[in-house]
Order: sequence, then structure tokens, then C-alpha cells
Amino acid sequence: MFAPSAGYDRAITIFSPDGRLYQVEYALETVRRGSLAVGIRTSQGIVMAVEEKGRKLQSDDSVIKMFQIDDHVGAVGAGYIPDARIQVDSARVMAQSNRLIYDEPVDVEAIAKRIADMNQQYTQYAGVRPFGVSLIIAGVDENNGPVVYLADPTGTYSGFHAIAIGQGSDQVNDYLEKNYSHDLSLDGAVTLAIECIYLVSEDKAGTAHIKVSVVEAESKKMRRLTDQEVGKSASGAKTRSDKPPAKSS
Repeated sequence: MFAPSAGYDRAITIFSPDGRLYQVEYALETVRRGSLAVGIRTSQGIVMAVEEKGRKLQSDDSVIKMFQIDDHVGAVGAGYIPDARIQVDSARVMAQSNRLIYDEPVDVEAIAKRIADMNQQYTQYAGVRPFGVSLIIAGVDENNGPVVYLADPTGTYSGFHAIAIGQGSDQVNDYLEKNYSHDLSLDGAVTLAIECIYLVSEDKAGTAHIKVSVVEAESKKMRRLTDQEVGKSASGAKTRSDKPPAKSS
């Protein structure tokens, strides 16, 4: 008996009889196996957090899953991160071109759409493979305020109030649905993002594996939190994440 893919996974441009593109599904599986990344939107700004599992002698200042695209917008990824660098470089060029041509910062949704368009192109041409990474693109727009988008290997992008990608993201998204509120403060969102990482991480102590950045609505400037700031937020996060989950009705 043939395997379910029956050879339909050998070329990106071939649909299987049941309407599936197996190479795209494999790319999504790469994302699901990546370490966790979280994006949260509040009225005071946005929060992006990632878990970075470095080696023992790796510098704590080295951050490979978090990117700054422009002053007011950044991204975090899960999956095959080298692919993310290509997408981010393209987004940076777009952001700088927008400032040069129109003398204003680019909309965050335009960045998300640009990355999603790139992803979609790599699902329809022979001789290429899909991007093996999903990106949470978040920032503060001039007109729309704080916004969070997700772009995945299928070429889809969507806006979210809060979203997690990577290993354990199903569990974390359930946790976000139960604990996110629209009146959440920026500090509260930082604590919530750290809780999400502790929820699925093997490392339940310390914050060396947690990197957090924020874009405040007032300043519209992306800023990475210091280890001391992350540690302060984590002290409250541990207490809440140690609580048993609520019983389902």
C-alpha cells in the first residue's frame, strides 16, 4: 500500500487528489516544532516574546528569533529561522522605501501582506520550497494604533489580539483565550507572555531563555526589555503559571 502522500509531496506545484499541498504542510510542521513565540496587543502597545534555547556558552545578548523591521514594528518567528531573515530583509527594504517616497512610516499590515505574498509565491513555482517559518509581525500604526499579525508558509496573514506559534502553541493559545482581556495593560501583557513561555518550556527557572520586546503606543519605538525588567515580570508570572488549569464545564 502506498503512503498517504503517494508521491504528491515530490513537487510543490502538485495538488493531491484530496486537495492538499504536502510540501506546504511539511513547512507548517516545521513551524510547529520550533520554540515558542508570542505576540500580544494592548491599547498601550504590543508585546513580542520568544523562547531562545541557546548553548551553555552562547552569549545572552544573541537574539536570533526577534527582529526589528522599522522603529515602530518588529517580528518574532518560529520554525526555520534562516528563512525569516530573508523575509525580514525584504520587509526592511519596503519600510525604508516607504519613508523615502512618502515620508511616513509604513503600515504594519502592509508589512504582513508583503511577507504573506512572498510566502504564497513559494507555493506555486517548481524548483523551490515553501518558507519554513511563521512570523508574528507587530507594531504601532499612525492611524490604527497597536496591531498584531501572523503570516504563515501558506501565504495567509491575519490580525490577532494575541497569538502564539511554535511548539506547544495549541496549549498556549487556549491559555491566551482564557486569560487575555482587552483592557490588559502593557506590563500585564509582558507578564502574560512570560507565563505562556513558562507554560510549555522545559526550563521553569530563570529568564535567560526568554526574550521580550515592546512597542509602546505613545513612543511608537520598539524596545527590547532588559534582563532585569524580564526578571521582574517573571516573578509574578511564575506564581500565576503554577496554578492548576481551570476545570472545563
